[in-house]
Amino acid sequence: MAYVKNLFDQNFIQYASYVIRDRAIPEITDGLKPVQRRIIHTLIKTDDGRFTKVANVVGKVMAYHPHGDASIYTALVNLANKELFIDKQGNFGNMYTGDGASAPRYIECRLRPVTKEILNTNPRITQYVDTYDGRDTEPVAFQAKLPLVLILGAEGIAVGMSTYILQHNINEVIDAEKKCLRGEKFQLYPDFPTGGLIDVSDYQDGLGKIITRAKMDTSDEKKIVITELPYGSTTESLCDSIEKAVKNGKIKASSIQDYTSDKVNIEIRLQRGVYTKDVVDSLYAFTECEQTIYCNLLVIKDNMPVQMTCTQVIQHHAKQLVGILKQELELEKEGLLEKLHLRTLERIFVEERIYKKIETQKTEEGVNKAVKDGFKPFAAELIRPITDEDVDHLLRIPIRRISLYDMNKNRQEVTEINNRIKEINKLLKHLVDYAISWLDDIQAKLNTVDIKRKTKLTNINTVDVKAVTKRDISFKYDEKTGYIGSGVSGGVELFKVTPYDKILYIRKSGIYSVSETPDKLFVGPEMRYCGFADKESLSKVLFTVLYRDPETQFVYIKRCKIAAFIMNRDYFLAPDGMEVLHIDTRKNFNFTLNYVKKPKIKVLKESFKAGDYEEKSLKAKGVRIVAKEVQTIEVQSDKPSQGSLF
Repeated sequence: MAYVKNLFDQNFIQYASYVIRDRAIPEITDGLKPVQRRIIHTLIKTDDGRFTKVANVVGKVMAYHPHGDASIYTALVNLANKELFIDKQGNFGNMYTGDGASAPRYIECRLRPVTKEILNTNPRITQYVDTYDGRDTEPVAFQAKLPLVLILGAEGIAVGMSTYILQHNINEVIDAEKKCLRGEKFQLYPDFPTGGLIDVSDYQDGLGKIITRAKMDTSDEKKIVITELPYGSTTESLCDSIEKAVKNGKIKASSIQDYTSDKVNIEIRLQRGVYTKDVVDSLYAFTECEQTIYCNLLVIKDNMPVQMTCTQVIQHHAKQLVGILKQELELEKEGLLEKLHLRTLERIFVEERIYKKIETQKTEEGVNKAVKDGFKPFAAELIRPITDEDVDHLLRIPIRRISLYDMNKNRQEVTEINNRIKEINKLLKHLVDYAISWLDDIQAKLNTVDIKRKTKLTNINTVDVKAVTKRDISFKYDEKTGYIGSGVSGGVELFKVTPYDKILYIRKSGIYSVSETPDKLFVGPEMRYCGFADKESLSKVLFTVLYRDPETQFVYIKRCKIAAFIMNRDYFLAPDGMEVLHIDTRKNFNFTLNYVKKPKIKVLKESFKAGDYEEKSLKAKGVRIVAKEVQTIEVQSDKPSQGSLF
């Protein structure tokens, strides 16, 4: 058994680790999940500037992705609809209506040129590993120059954790990164392609929540037109929620028409006698016109899941951008120095006629030695010592090229290389300024696309569902069956309720509970009290409890209010072991105690006023009325002032 348990534990840990790192949570370095990264890697490898069938792309991605084609196709469509890396041709679905894309054989895509600028694919900078079958290599994570995790957004559920990262406007993200590089303060808020309104007062830099609303045209008092969607909704889901609210009597509308095409247009016509101002709050309260989205910025960083803020992501990527640009410059400089070295070798080889010295050599070693010896007088001009590879390069120069060798062209090329090396050295000394200029350049290229903010920031006062819900549900008590609730068919109606009301009920025994409006709940016959349990209602109700001690037969009175409680938990109004005789909600009433007959007791009946006794806390004990054994009590039968008393 221990072996089996260890086997299960080990396999579960491996599975959980795989789901977290390789499926559900994006990598901070490039903001991509593995399937997205493999799609872009495939498009980069096969890019020829022309559109390719999505079905063809999906097939090629399967060489890297060890899962079915359906997940690849869905991920490609979603990535293409982000409008950043992939150009699309054909029906890729409608983000407003929720309609899906056409089959992969009917739609085409290609890589956008800006992708290669944002994602570094140089194997000397980006780490590559073998694919799952060992036939090819794929990047562990692209070295991204922009914080794509904020630009693209992400959501995923892993084992024991989840991520929900909202999309941000790429223009604002780049501005934030530039401010970060300058050491200035910045703040980022979400922006959604569907537009709408959002309240970011509790966004907490990516770890809190937002309230999102549909944008409505309420200029016509008999018609409401929804022109922009709240995040997370489609016109279909929004219309369904409105129709459900109308069916349940929450909203009074005569018709709901969806005219959405390339722009959202949902028209709600109101019933006779109902006006726009009466319906707007109900739309926010009972439909998808208002939603609360909770965020959790969880990413994979250094091979571990880490919770970060938007500010931390920007700071991380600002440092990453500087690092990538430095590596690119250093590699370019290295390549230029190598090119300069070869051009210098070629010039000396031809100008000084060193190639003449190999004419008498009969062995390969002799040829190599003759060339190297020929360069000894010019060692000071060389960037580095000559190697066998350099000699091999020189010997491969055709005779025709030697005879036509252009010294002026060589010197011009050398000058250009030296000028670029000087420029690189200058950039390496001012990397932050270079990073900012790179961001300016990429921002200018992106301005050809519509990157204006689509979602409007505003302050939203959330609509209290309870406040806009009318109390129109009949709440009954059937004394014969002992049931209370909105679903009780017989009995008498106590009052009208909403599904959101809290109801306080007190049984015959003196035990009381509070629950949300029950459909059908057994409380037993002879229920003593039933009423609303909201703060305002309870503050007005003063409970008077008369109870008797079974041992001494003494009667006590307790006057208190119920101010606090835990839902669906039983409480006792009297101390444990006591017998509750009467419960009343009147501020003042008369009651009579009938004493047990005894030889020395002459007065067998005595009346008292409840108003003569002070109010105490709920947990306090009652006050003994008189030190005599009580047989029965009689209570004045006026109607109670609050709630429903039985």
